Amino acid sequence: MKRAILLFAICFLAVSAHAQTVQSGFDLSNYGVRIAPDKRVLIVLAAVDSARTDSGSGKTSVIDTKLSKTGTAFRERIESELTVPDDLRQKISMFLTQYRKRRPNLSEADLVTPFIAMAYSLAQPPDMADPVFTTDLPGDVLDVLDFAPLVREFYRRSGISPKLDTYIKDYQSAADEGLRTGAREMVSEVLDYLHTKPQTVYAEKVKVQANKSKNTALKNTEIREHERRFNIVPEMLAPSGNVEFLNIRDDYNVILPPDTDLSLSEARRAFIQYVVDAVILTHANEVSTIIPGVKQVLDERRKVNPNISPDAYLAVSRSLASAIDAKEAEWSLIRVATDQSRQKAAKVGSDPDKKIYNELEAFKRAEADETALRLSDDYERGAVLAFYFAEQLRGLEESGFDIASSIREMLLSFEPGKEANRLAEFAEARKRAAAAREARKTKPDSTQTAVFDNPVTAKLREIQATIESKNYAKASADLASLTRSNPRDARIYYNVGRVAMLQAAETTDASDQAKKIVEAKTAYSNVISVATSTTDRALLSLTYVALARIYEIDDNKAYAIKLYDKAIEIGDVPGGALKVALDAKQKLIQNP
Repeated sequence: MKRAILLFAICFLAVSAHAQTVQSGFDLSNYGVRIAPDKRVLIVLAAVDSARTDSGSGKTSVIDTKLSKTGTAFRERIESELTVPDDLRQKISMFLTQYRKRRPNLSEADLVTPFIAMAYSLAQPPDMADPVFTTDLPGDVLDVLDFAPLVREFYRRSGISPKLDTYIKDYQSAADEGLRTGAREMVSEVLDYLHTKPQTVYAEKVKVQANKSKNTALKNTEIREHERRFNIVPEMLAPSGNVEFLNIRDDYNVILPPDTDLSLSEARRAFIQYVVDAVILTHANEVSTIIPGVKQVLDERRKVNPNISPDAYLAVSRSLASAIDAKEAEWSLIRVATDQSRQKAAKVGSDPDKKIYNELEAFKRAEADETALRLSDDYERGAVLAFYFAEQLRGLEESGFDIASSIREMLLSFEPGKEANRLAEFAEARKRAAAAREARKTKPDSTQTAVFDNPVTAKLREIQATIESKNYAKASADLASLTRSNPRDARIYYNVGRVAMLQAAETTDASDQAKKIVEAKTAYSNVISVATSTTDRALLSLTYVALARIYEIDDNKAYAIKLYDKAIEIGDVPGGALKVALDAKQKLIQNP
């Protein structure tokens, strides 16, 4: 066993991986956030996915939506488990074929979007009844509402009904593993920046008839409370990389694949909108004072783009959300960069290198340019106060005041004429940011955004130096500390496992050796447990092989082969362990 441990330690001394830092420890429901699948969406998309057409070389999907890896596996599963009658499949296929012919320029994801929205207009199964009123439905939803009878027939005849609860349970499990931690991180980052808590209940004054005489009808006012919810809806059959946002009265629904990175998706903007809308609605009187000026700027913008909504209140709300989205991202990056610059300066001593300061200032300018470009894009789409609110948020960053209590002060300096010229004002910054984006595509390491490391990455580099000096006790202690502050970072657990195996290789005490092997096994298992769709594939490849080695030590060769197969499935990724996995599996097969 000693020899096997030494071999393992030599094979897995180094690894690089992407940053993954997430926060846990609070109840999302306290912030109006709920993570749960929706049966209607599942059924509608399963019905859409059942449509087939004859391409000449065999039957293919009418709408062949690109799914995530888990979504593709689920698609294959329902294809094998459901039995769609031929006549029903033909009717569904005919509807979708005609629907697609009328929209030849739309992508697969765009074709599916109205069907997702239509699902929310239906009642929950088993009825799945049409909405009583259809006049307030968007035009693209009305276009596919005639698909609803086929959805109901699909629900009754395909065999999905008895399997639905199992599917939903699997959806929820995938969401808890892939979305919950990311949701906590997203919510905490946004709310920490705004120093606020979402308004989860909205109180509305409603006039009601109290009593009625022959000549008059007396009316009183009563308060009615509405619960506001932000629903994250995991959906395996949703297009990969696509986030669908539907605001239906007090429900803000974000439909996405369960392996979506929430911090990098439109889900983040949707949550910001959820927070902002309540602030704007609560302070409607203050907002009304600038509405005439907003309409003036909005009308000018609509001359360029008539598709922009003329709703001035909507423009205010979207502008504030745009500003928060861009400024929070800039603020977070600069905060990390500043901290790292201070650490570098402290190492230099009393006379810090000017290069450190210059790098930081260049980084700040580059991020400011990127923010200007993001705000410009939203401004052109109708968020005509995006630049204005971005300026006001600087005061919020410095003061730490709650945005809900600061909105009145944020509106005082509004000048319509200034907002009309924002694109010209930031034209040069936009050009620089656009050029930087292009540079990142070809030479990602040459731009200023690559100057500053993620703090966890920097710490892991320090620990690697400690490991190389064979100070395993200190490395183990440092990793334990890092794990407490970053409990969902797969790289940390991988290194915990490495150090434990190196310590096991050094000791001759059988009991201590066994304890370290168990410690390593637990750490490597944690890598797989916390892994998401963004986890470095090479790291997972190495982890599966590391675990397989341990199971070989335990003489559980059958399970070791399964783990080697997992590594082989990942493929030949740079820095991975494909060759080791193939060789090791072959040896086990030859010597069972």
